[in-house]
Amino acid sequence: MASSIVSKKDKYSLSELQTLGHQLLSSRAHVNNLPLLLSFITTSTRPQYALESLLSLQSFFIPLLPQLPSSSLTSESQGDPHFIYRTWVRSKFDDFVQSLIDIAISSQSDETLREVVLDTLMEFVKVGNGGKFHSAIYHRLLHSIVHSSLEVDDIFLDLLASKYFKYIDIRYFTYISFEKLSRSIGANDISDDRRESSDTSDVNQPESSLHLSVHKLYHLLSRIPPLEGSDDNSEYDMWNAAGIFTGKENDKGHTGKHRKDELANIKVLSSANIAKKMKLKFTKAWISFLRLSLPVDVYKEVLVNLHQIVIPYLSNPLMLCDFLTRSYDIGGVVSVMALSSLFVLMTQHGLEYPNFYEKLYALLEPSIFMAKHRAKFFQLLDSCLKSPLLPAYLAAAFCKKLSRLSLTVPPSGALLIVALIHNLLRRHPSINCLVHQEDGNETTEDITGAERGTDDSTEDSSASKEILSVKPSIDLFDDKQTDPMKTNAMRSSLWEVDTLRHHYCPPVSRFVLSLENDLTVRAKTAEVAVKDFSYGSYATIFGDEIRRRVKQAPLAFYTATPTMLFPESDFLGWTFKLKDEDSTTVLDNTSKENGHISAKRRRAESS
Repeated sequence: MASSIVSKKDKYSLSELQTLGHQLLSSRAHVNNLPLLLSFITTSTRPQYALESLLSLQSFFIPLLPQLPSSSLTSESQGDPHFIYRTWVRSKFDDFVQSLIDIAISSQSDETLREVVLDTLMEFVKVGNGGKFHSAIYHRLLHSIVHSSLEVDDIFLDLLASKYFKYIDIRYFTYISFEKLSRSIGANDISDDRRESSDTSDVNQPESSLHLSVHKLYHLLSRIPPLEGSDDNSEYDMWNAAGIFTGKENDKGHTGKHRKDELANIKVLSSANIAKKMKLKFTKAWISFLRLSLPVDVYKEVLVNLHQIVIPYLSNPLMLCDFLTRSYDIGGVVSVMALSSLFVLMTQHGLEYPNFYEKLYALLEPSIFMAKHRAKFFQLLDSCLKSPLLPAYLAAAFCKKLSRLSLTVPPSGALLIVALIHNLLRRHPSINCLVHQEDGNETTEDITGAERGTDDSTEDSSASKEILSVKPSIDLFDDKQTDPMKTNAMRSSLWEVDTLRHHYCPPVSRFVLSLENDLTVRAKTAEVAVKDFSYGSYATIFGDEIRRRVKQAPLAFYTATPTMLFPESDFLGWTFKLKDEDSTTVLDNTSKENGHISAKRRRAESS
C-alpha cells in the first residue's frame, strides 16, 4: 500500500495537491487523503510540495489534538468505531511529527522549509497535550537534534535558540530534556569505554558521534538566557499560557465544561516560585552535563565561562567543588581557567581548599606569561594574595618566585611582576626585609659568640652554625621546591628586582624605582592596579614609548671626549698607553705576579 502511494504521488501537480488538502479539511469522507499527503512530507520531496502538504495536515490535526488518545498503541475500547478512528488518526499524527523532525534535522532540506517545520512542531508542542505543553514532542525534537549528524554551527540550532528560548516554559522543559540527554550520553559513553577495552577496532565512530552530541548539547545549553529576576515584579513570557507555571485559582471550584471556563480559573505562579523551579532544573541540567566526558575544547570553554553563566544561577554552587578541584589539580592552562570559578566559590560561598596556595604557587611558570588568559589569572593572583592573614613565609615565597621569573619573562611580564611585588610588599610589611637583606653580616664573632653560649640546646646551636657558615652571596631560595614553606624565601633577598634597574627596556627600569620607597608607610603609598599591566605586550610598550614626550634627546653617548677606547675598570690589571713618537698603541700588562712579559709588548719592542 505504501509503495503504491509513493509511486502515485509523483503524478500529482501542485494544484491537485491543494485540492487533496481542501477535501481532507472539508469532510471525513476524504480521510484517505491523509496517508497520501503524508507521503509528501519527506526530505526527497520538492519544497513546494512538502510545504503545501504540511499546511493542509497542520490545519487538519490542530483541531483534533484535544480529542486524540495519548498514544496510538492504546488497546482500550477497541470495539468503539470512534475510538478506533481516533487511534488511527493518532498514529498518523505520530508519523507526521516524525517526518517533520526528519526534515528539520536534515542539512539538505530547504532552509525556509525547515523554519516552517520548526514553527509547526512548536505549535504542536503548544497545544498538543489537551491545550497544555506537550513535553514529549519537544523532547523528541531535542533528542533528534542532539543525536543527529547536524554540525554545531547549523542554522537550525541558532533558529531554535533565538526564536524560542526566550519563553520561560520552553527553557524549563529544555533543562529537563537536557538532563535526560546528558544521562543517556553518559551511559553510552560508559558502554563505549567497556567495548573499547574488549575490542578497539570500532571505537572511532561512536567516540566522534558522542563528542558531536556533547558539542551540540553545550551549544544549546549555553544559549539559554539566564533568569532575569526572582522578585514578584518580574514578568516572564510563556509559550503556553496553561503550562507548568500555572495552577487553579480556586481548587474547590468546579472545572468548567468549556475552554473559557478553564482559562478563567488559571492563575500564573508568582515570580519567586517560578525562579525557584527554574533554578532547580537549571542546576540538574548543568550538573548532569558536567559529569560527561567532555572534549578538550568544550572542557576549556566551560571552565572559562562557568563563573559567569552557571555559578550565579545555581541553587547550590558548592555542587561544583568536585568538578573544579579536579580541574584545578590538572595543572597548566586548565588550572588557570578553573581558577576564576574556584576563587568565586572560596570567596563568596565558603569553600575550603587547603592546598589552594600550593597549587597556585605551582602555576607560576614562565609559560604563564604567554597564556591566552594570563590577564585574568594575574588579576586573580593579586586578589588571592590580598588577605592580611597570609603567613609571612607564603607572601615571601610568592614575592621571591615572581622576582626570579622577572629574569626570564618579556618586558611586559617584568612590569606586571614589579606591580605584583609592589602590592605584596605594601600589604605584608613583615617581608620588607627582603628588599635590603644583606648576605654575610654574620661574622666569625657571631659564630664564636654562639659557641661560647650555654649548651641549652645542642640541636639549636648546630643549626645556627649551619646557617651562619653559609658563604656570602649564596641565595638560599630554592626555586625548584613546590611547597612554599620549604623554599627558604625569608632567608633570601630580592636581588633579581635590583637587576631590573639596568633593564634594557626603559619602562621597566623606570617602574622598578617605585620599590625604593618605604612601602611600609601605607598612608603615603597606594597599591598598583594590576589590571593596567596585565594586558601588556611588546606592542603596548612600544606604543607607549613613541607617545612619550622627550624633553631632552641625548646628542652624544659621552659627556666628555674619551681619552681611551676601554676604561681601565673593565680590564683589571691592564693599561692602555699611547706612544707619542710613533703613535702606536701598546697593550701593557702590569701584572708581574709570575714574572712574565706580555708577548705583544716584546714584539713591539723588537720592532
